[in-house]
Amino acid sequence: MYYGPEFIAKDLRKWLNGIGVKTAYIEPGSPWENGFCESFNGTFRDNLLNGELFYSLKEARVIVGEWVKHYNHVRPHSALGYRPPAPQTQVPKIIHNQPIMIQ
Repeated sequence: MYYGPEFIAKDLRKWLNGIGVKTAYIEPGSPWENGFCESFNGTFRDNLLNGELFYSLKEARVIVGEWVKHYNHVRPHSALGYRPPAPQTQVPKIIHNQPIMIQ
């Protein structure tokens, strides 16, 4: 038996076909078939990968992690009125030891 993604995918398609399930095949390099992933991949490459050299896996994880935080929580998105997709919430600071004035 062969192992590897291409062989597993063939066996999986055979099995799914046998039970009457069809899969959606997305042609590589076809942004019209999966625009979300293609758009993200292009942005990721243009904004990060093309300008970085990673000298270790740990360095890549840290830099990519910081970029993903910025991409999701800071970067303005035109379709959202130039707001970030998932803004970070801020917990209000509670000031202790101050009397509360009730009128």
